[in-house]
Amino acid sequence: MTLQALLGTRLPIIQAPMAGVQNSNLALAVCRAGGLGSVPAAMLGPDALRAELQTMVEHSVGPWNVNFFCHTPPRPEEDRELEWRAALAPYYQEWGLDITDVPAGGGRRPFDTGTLEILREFKPPVVSFHFGLPAPELMAELKSWGTVILSSATTVEEARWLEARGVDAVIAQGLEAGGHRGMFLSDDITTQLGIFALLPQVIAAIDVPVIAAGGIADAAGIRAVMALGAAGVQIGTAFLLCPEATTSEVHRDALISKAVEHTALTNVFSGRPARGIVNRVIRELGPISPSAPAFPLAGAAIMPLRKAAEACGNGDFSPLWSGQNASGCQAISAEELTRKLGGAD
Repeated sequence: MTLQALLGTRLPIIQAPMAGVQNSNLALAVCRAGGLGSVPAAMLGPDALRAELQTMVEHSVGPWNVNFFCHTPPRPEEDRELEWRAALAPYYQEWGLDITDVPAGGGRRPFDTGTLEILREFKPPVVSFHFGLPAPELMAELKSWGTVILSSATTVEEARWLEARGVDAVIAQGLEAGGHRGMFLSDDITTQLGIFALLPQVIAAIDVPVIAAGGIADAAGIRAVMALGAAGVQIGTAFLLCPEATTSEVHRDALISKAVEHTALTNVFSGRPARGIVNRVIRELGPISPSAPAFPLAGAAIMPLRKAAEACGNGDFSPLWSGQNASGCQAISAEELTRKLGGAD
């Protein structure tokens, strides 16, 4: 079965869900062009999630995807939180902020029964997951609606694990990809492979379709991974300059600067490895800091610094997510970009 047949799309292109830099506007534009637009839901509360789903139901042309995280919420560790705040204290002093006013906590919630109850009202055509899969009983209900289930794998072992638990297709996430690594069976980043090493191994190991992600920026890149046997592609970074994206000005500026040539996996923004453009806080505290609290708790203390700096046009404390190949970023509509990725002139 082709990816288009599985998803019901005209193009074998999935727009990567990118929490924090997009909403349904970007997803709708991709859908209009024949791709699979995706709505990131991990940072949405119940009311916001319901509103985004309603928008997709009312306005989407063709199928669409909604994406969730499947991490296990960590138990806060007071000593680690204090160590993290001590590391950030000089920056707070520099920006005139009071670190004692920062509440502990994270801003990302995993898929749960409450989320399933909301989805039951809308029965989305496609649901994708990052960091594994939800509990079997939740998966079973999703599949009972005829919903197509996708999830990310960063190793062959993860791909086999996902196939054994009933996914309809696996997204092979290469090391080049921007944003959070989808790794969930190990936290050892030395296990992570580039897409041209990972893709053929995953294809050989499982029987469901494999979608390539990471470092794919144009139609030529799509043809290259399809030649290796990919059923389709998932692309994120290329859409960050589109007007439908909510990418901040400091992030947009970084994407068109020389800085975009240097990205790194870092945990300083959330507590979990994610690829972004190297900036001051990554250079000085990371890229991987042993002091950062577990995902997603590290983000709470970074956020006030980010807000203060961005208000002055400064991206020193911002998660400037980007893959290793940002050459496809274009300030054109997401609909036009999707058509170009699909080979249209």
